[in-house]
Amino acid sequence: MLLPAGGVGMTSTMDDINLIQQAQRHHLVVRELGEEIDLEIGPGDDDPSFPHNSLLGVQPHESSAKEHAENKLMMGSQLPNEDHDLSKAQTGKRKKKVVKRWREEWADTYKWAYVDVKDGTARIFCSVCREYGRKHRRNPYGNEGSRNMQMSALEEHNNSLLHKEALRLQQASKEKIIVDKPIYVKALMSKTAGSIVEAALRRDPHETEFIQSVQEVVHALERVISKNSNYVNIMERLLEPERTIIFRVPWVDDRGETHVNRGFRVHFNQTLGPCRGGLRFHPLMNLSIAKFLSFEQTLKNALSPYRLGGSSGGSDFDPKGKSDNEIMKFCQSFMNELYRYLGPDKDLPSEEMGVGTREMGYLYGQYRRLAGHSQGSFTGPRVNWSGSSLRTEATGYGLVFFAQLMLADTNKELKGLRCAVSGSGKISMHVLEKLIAYGALPITVSDSKGYLVDEDGFDFMKISFLRDIKAQNRSLRDYSKTYARSKYYDEAKPWNERCDVAFPCACQNEIDQSDAINLVNSGCRILVEGSNMPCTPEAVDVLRKANVLVAPSMAAGVGGVIAGELELKECNLNWSPEDFESKLQEAMKQTYQRALKAATDFGYQKESPEALVHGAAISAFLTIASGMADQGCA
Repeated sequence: MLLPAGGVGMTSTMDDINLIQQAQRHHLVVRELGEEIDLEIGPGDDDPSFPHNSLLGVQPHESSAKEHAENKLMMGSQLPNEDHDLSKAQTGKRKKKVVKRWREEWADTYKWAYVDVKDGTARIFCSVCREYGRKHRRNPYGNEGSRNMQMSALEEHNNSLLHKEALRLQQASKEKIIVDKPIYVKALMSKTAGSIVEAALRRDPHETEFIQSVQEVVHALERVISKNSNYVNIMERLLEPERTIIFRVPWVDDRGETHVNRGFRVHFNQTLGPCRGGLRFHPLMNLSIAKFLSFEQTLKNALSPYRLGGSSGGSDFDPKGKSDNEIMKFCQSFMNELYRYLGPDKDLPSEEMGVGTREMGYLYGQYRRLAGHSQGSFTGPRVNWSGSSLRTEATGYGLVFFAQLMLADTNKELKGLRCAVSGSGKISMHVLEKLIAYGALPITVSDSKGYLVDEDGFDFMKISFLRDIKAQNRSLRDYSKTYARSKYYDEAKPWNERCDVAFPCACQNEIDQSDAINLVNSGCRILVEGSNMPCTPEAVDVLRKANVLVAPSMAAGVGGVIAGELELKECNLNWSPEDFESKLQEAMKQTYQRALKAATDFGYQKESPEALVHGAAISAFLTIASGMADQGCA
């Protein structure tokens, strides 16, 4: 009779112990990416008050060693007071219900966290950055179960630099082009030229955008490099930026909370003169993009009528959804570090993605205040303190002028041609304006969510309506509610629409291989690059084989450089729109002729789809190489 009673007593004892242990630690189950995660939250030791303030009101253990000793003692005994243990079991059951209710209530707030043991202690870790500690809680001495404390902790963590950087790296790893192929370029290149790309890959293997840009330029320079071996050394020196500046940008939002972003500025090459280049504010901005943009800008400036170096930069700050006051504070903090590297004889920034008239005004105001003078100006801000009245239009108008020059060489014109345009920013809107002025039929614009097509084509009234939609941060989808012959397509690009000329003006690598095939099948014969490097290497190959004429951005996009220097050097002159356009057209014509001449000098036929791409790179490189050779190893 004693043995069965002892067996029952032992079973009861084990159940009681389990219930007590469950009451002392609580579990939280959340679903993340379809996977169920069991979070077991226990007291941490990074907070002096936390162990004495348990979420469930359960007294914490004194030590793990003592706990194991007591457990062994209880299991070896016959439990002299079974009624007392029964009351413990009931308490455990009651507290288990509390845990369940807590679990359901707070599951959402813990989707960003998980629990793991570090140095023998249970810690709450961030699911993204795999870090723990009080930097992930707004108040390190608060109750972990408090609704306000948890929500503020989540909000602060999501705004922390550590978390944002982890998210950016995750996003980049999903979207980046895998840099496993100088092979694609090697198949078309000599061994000497291929060695330049291999050296760049060894030095910067993770900078995908920069490596892609290097591959395209080196491929265009293959015949130049093969004729003069000295250019190999010059190219290797050119591919290393003269100066790279990376800095933190702390700022305070309207709620009084502090944020930190990362700022970049790359002075790529100043052989020909002081730097000029854009500033981009975008959450995916990184060093690779800054180097790629500054490299492209260096070649673009060398191709212009002016002697200028190239630069670019920006920040991973996202201006979308920010108030004017928040953007002003960020721009002022950004300029607090950058101003010492700027000046008319050093470097002057211009508008780029995410940076418009408002941002440039704030940046220039802080620069003037810190520098103590107003000599020169940034390119892009308002006419009453910067110069020419057509600065913002110059890049978009220049693209259309360049397309007209290409068509004129084939005895054609833009009038009546269907044109597909991507993007809906400043450049895209000005492209639409000038296409309409030339009698063309622009039919598409796009944003990050999809594209809009109007079979009747856009006119000046419709463009004004599009600008109002963008100014109010509305979707392009609202346009189709007003114009019945238009339609908005979600998660799609405009390159499958029937067109004669394409103007990609959104961002780098927006046209991939399938998009290029759609363009060819849609009847496109000319592609004018409004954005820097809009085509992937595979897309470039498709367009080349289909004999689609391509106007590279370093030549077609030089209008912004020309206008910026005109307003800087001749800012006291009041240009009429007609005079300004006349000067811009003449400068675009000179750029077009320089690119064609360089191509024909190195054996490319004028009708070749690669003529302008290779000619622009050759002309720009030879100009820079000549200066670098004259100045020695500097």
